[in-house]
Amino acid sequence: MPTVTITRLARFSAAHRLHNPAFSDEENRRIFGKCNSPNYHGHNYTIEVTIGGTPDAATGYVMDFGDLDRIVERSCIDDLDHKNIDLDVPWMTGTRSTAENLVVACWRRLAPALMEHQARLVHLRLWETENNCVEYDGN
Repeated sequence: MPTVTITRLARFSAAHRLHNPAFSDEENRRIFGKCNSPNYHGHNYTIEVTIGGTPDAATGYVMDFGDLDRIVERSCIDDLDHKNIDLDVPWMTGTRSTAENLVVACWRRLAPALMEHQARLVHLRLWETENNCVEYDGN
């Protein structure tokens, strides 16, 4: 049987601040620029979740998109949407809230949740802005 990938988009809005307490205020401003605002700043994120598998003989689905939506919502979006990543998201505590770190943290939540449904997470792409995205494939 062929292996097929499917991709579903999910969106969330969240605030964060890029700041390293080991750096001086001046160094934080130089490195992180306006993303270091002490009042935080926000983004309208889009995450692309790609899973792979063999289409089911009875349905033809790798996974029903509605089921995939529910898993993504429960595993990540519910915790992130309209939240401050640095203050409100327990699974990001102690991790700098860059897009790079956020996509890895989402992978760590999604991969086991999808495996419970016999689906394999293949790729995540997280858009922080319409011009900036990061990607992660579990490696």
